[in-house]
Amino acid sequence: MTERAEKPFLYVVVCAAGIAAGVTELITAAQRRGWEVGVIATPVAMGGFFDTGDVEARTGRPVRSAWRSPGDPRPFPPPDAVVVAPATFNTLNKWAAGHADTLAVGTLCEAAGLGVPTAVLPCVADALAAHPAYRDSLTRLRGMGVRIADPYTGEPGPDGHRPRFGWERGLDLLERP
Repeated sequence: MTERAEKPFLYVVVCAAGIAAGVTELITAAQRRGWEVGVIATPVAMGGFFDTGDVEARTGRPVRSAWRSPGDPRPFPPPDAVVVAPATFNTLNKWAAGHADTLAVGTLCEAAGLGVPTAVLPCVADALAAHPAYRDSLTRLRGMGVRIADPYTGEPGPDGHRPRFGWERGLDLLERP
């Protein structure tokens, strides 16, 4: 079993969305706020959606995506909080339904069962957000105490520019009463 970290420990769960490349903004912001950070990624996100080497250098820990073997030590201490960013349609629906088929979703299911404060920054296109399963999943997750930010669609504004993804919103959601 891993010893408790001196600083509070934040799990950042990264899903496969184009903006995942900016996850280091969240890591840096969390570290500035006094968190130690460990990153867990969905298997698809590990396929080039963000720079795993840079994340490992910043956190001093491996990026996790696969289950560890029974005899292997735990590479992270238990989480004090979790931020899922970017959170995709697929991950949110699987989590709400309790389908723990990846380390990332299994970790989220376990965190919910343990009452670990969890914040979500959805990155879901409008067409997918309109799907009834997605709306039901958000309702179920909120009922579990998960704090969910307004979705980021990535759609360009009237000026043609895409809005900035507010990585720190996840930390802000954790700090609210």
